Amino acid sequence: MDDLFINKKNHDVFKWENLGDVKEGRRSLGEEMPVVIYRLMQFTMRDVLVKDFGRERADQYLRKAGYLAGTEFTKNELKTDLDFYDFMAALQKKLQDLKVGILRVESVSDDGGEIILTVGEDLDCSGLPITNETVCSYDEGFVAGILAVYTDKEYSVREVDCWAEGDRTCRFNCTVIDED
Repeated sequence: MDDLFINKKNHDVFKWENLGDVKEGRRSLGEEMPVVIYRLMQFTMRDVLVKDFGRERADQYLRKAGYLAGTEFTKNELKTDLDFYDFMAALQKKLQDLKVGILRVESVSDDGGEIILTVGEDLDCSGLPITNETVCSYDEGFVAGILAVYTDKEYSVREVDCWAEGDRTCRFNCTVIDED
């Protein structure tokens, strides 16, 4: 049996078109599903990764997956020829329309090398019990992937505030990685 997610020509593991035609495939059920089902998939996957590889390695894998998702999402769902604030406004609208979260640009350095973003009602963590740890490593990768495609620069993105730590919004520090 062929592996649906392996592109035989260039061996890429994931391509946007592998998501299929959801409207066609889910004519009765539609495109939406409860957040709890998404979290069930994500947090059971995280649990298996943590048990097999430890938290740090699990977070690395989740960031990598988020990065891949962020790059493909940006290439397929956003216009990258906009100025920064128009791009962020389009991203904000898209994330809200898709019910991922409510994005806000908190600050941007003059050179764009440091950006602080917040996401309210975050799909991954809003409403979770307080565990005193950040849990949005997938989101870190997702944001890094979006910024990489838009700016053509690599960013280190780290969550500094999280619902699971008792905050009511997720805050991400995004810093350009020096290429030197």
